[in-house]
Amino acid sequence: MNIITIDFETYYTDKDLGFKSQTTEEYVRDERFEVIGVAVKNGDTPTEWFSGSREETQAWLEQFPWATSMTLAHNAMFDMCILNWHFGIKPFAIADTLSMARALHGSEVGNSLAKLATHYGLGVKGTEVVNAINLKREDFSQAQLDKYGDYCINDVELTADLFLHLLPKFKKIELKLIDITIRMFTEPVLRLAADQLLSHLAEVRLHKANLLNAAQANVDDLMSNLKFAELLRDLGVEPPTKISLTTGKETLALAKNDEEFKALADHPDIKVQTLVAARLGNKTTLEETRTQRLVEISKRGLIPVPLSYYAAHTGRWGGSDKLNFQNLPSRGDNANKLKKAILAPEGHVIIDCDSSQIEARVLAWLAGQNDLVEAFANGEDVYKIMASAIYQKDASEISKSERFVGKTTILGAGYGMGHAKFRAQLKSFGAEVSEEESANIINIYRETYPHIKELWSAGNSAIEAIRKKRTAKWGNGSVVVGSDGVLMPNGLYQRYPNLRKVKDKTGKEQYIYDSRKGVTKLYGGKLTENICQGLARCIIGEQMLRIAKRYRVVLTVHDAVACVAPKEEAEEAMAFVMDCMRYVPDWAQGIPLNCEAGYGESYGDC
Repeated sequence: MNIITIDFETYYTDKDLGFKSQTTEEYVRDERFEVIGVAVKNGDTPTEWFSGSREETQAWLEQFPWATSMTLAHNAMFDMCILNWHFGIKPFAIADTLSMARALHGSEVGNSLAKLATHYGLGVKGTEVVNAINLKREDFSQAQLDKYGDYCINDVELTADLFLHLLPKFKKIELKLIDITIRMFTEPVLRLAADQLLSHLAEVRLHKANLLNAAQANVDDLMSNLKFAELLRDLGVEPPTKISLTTGKETLALAKNDEEFKALADHPDIKVQTLVAARLGNKTTLEETRTQRLVEISKRGLIPVPLSYYAAHTGRWGGSDKLNFQNLPSRGDNANKLKKAILAPEGHVIIDCDSSQIEARVLAWLAGQNDLVEAFANGEDVYKIMASAIYQKDASEISKSERFVGKTTILGAGYGMGHAKFRAQLKSFGAEVSEEESANIINIYRETYPHIKELWSAGNSAIEAIRKKRTAKWGNGSVVVGSDGVLMPNGLYQRYPNLRKVKDKTGKEQYIYDSRKGVTKLYGGKLTENICQGLARCIIGEQMLRIAKRYRVVLTVHDAVACVAPKEEAEEAMAFVMDCMRYVPDWAQGIPLNCEAGYGESYGDC
């Protein structure tokens, strides 16, 4: 296929226009937005630079065969939305070296074009862009414009060369997933109900004010690590920890740059959000800022869905452009009000299909825990089966609350969770058990499913093999543990950079590695979790592509995929989507997959 590589240079200021102060959506839709010039490389031909009026640029761009070519950029989310929103051009296929680098390198190299070009020995990225600040196209002299053109041409050549270096490491399926992900943003179809959002925003602000008035914490409580940790525990949240770079020992991770602490701003409990916001010195909660952002987007048009391909270490998608759909609350009145404000295109419905217990199913299959696999395959209530073992009574006698404990055990205890953390997790869900009961539940889970426990132990051996750069057998053979990390079925690695042993505060040895979040602990249960999540993501990816052959995929959240379909074929479309979400890839034969789905004119109606 012919490849067209493109790079836009645009007007930005040092104050309120550009990426320092705006999201990509805000910036490109700003009425002040202006294209200064664009460079295009069509196939193997030399890169060309053009600078002209909007109309002249439109005419120049239309000479290229977009409809039959793959269009390539570094940070394609930016360049492709300009191409579509300002010039009405939708490429046949989209490729993005930024997304590819994120999957291949994680945090090891850095994903900027400059760092990647240096890493691969492709050349040096220029710095002329810093001289363009506050300059509109009319402000450039011809000499400045020519120099800017040379800079842009160099970027295009570097991107084209980088793509050729990355391409052999990518399977076709992953390139297609990048394409779908970029189009969720650059070719939006979902609408927003502004009135509903404004009403919800007013309610959220009033509720927050009431919560803050009722808070029983002073500044000292919020700023003291130990006191703040106790405030979190009172709300059923175990405070995050990290390995201190200074002491090499475990300490509380409650600084503004600690990823796990910042993630608590996304916690489903708004009381936790409020505490975190207060500690960070913010006046707003996530719910408020998210709703406000959606209100502003609704004024500008359809909602581009910003997702980062391979954002997580496990390969899962992540939020982007300051709008994280991955952390949209899944339960409660607030979640539903937001979802109901996200509307399908006129004459269409949104179909949302969620893979049922996919991680628990993958874990049982991977560990060879065949009785649990069979229970899933036969459609048995595995939560009641677990509760039956815990409470020593027949499954038919299990109450709703006991089943919930069984559910939390199946979904939460599969990666080696200790009883203290499990107890805290139950408490956060509103279920209270004693320390003794919690320990008993964890022991029963491990005795009931011994092969899963054995998988954690094998995981520790696998970690040592990675550290010593040798291969090892682990699980049922669906992944390969080797010197580069864990090779997944999609051809990409889960990497553990600078994997090493250190001693914790008790003198016990533990494994740590350098991740995007900083220094991260690794142990058998955690490796198992990473791999199960990675395998689930591979499955969801293949299912998503099957859905996309017939219907437009508009969103993926964890283990769910949403698409839009004509209203008149809603039932037929939902049946098709569910068939796709029950598809088992060749490498995953034996996993009994299932799903649940719904549809409606809004995301909240699904």
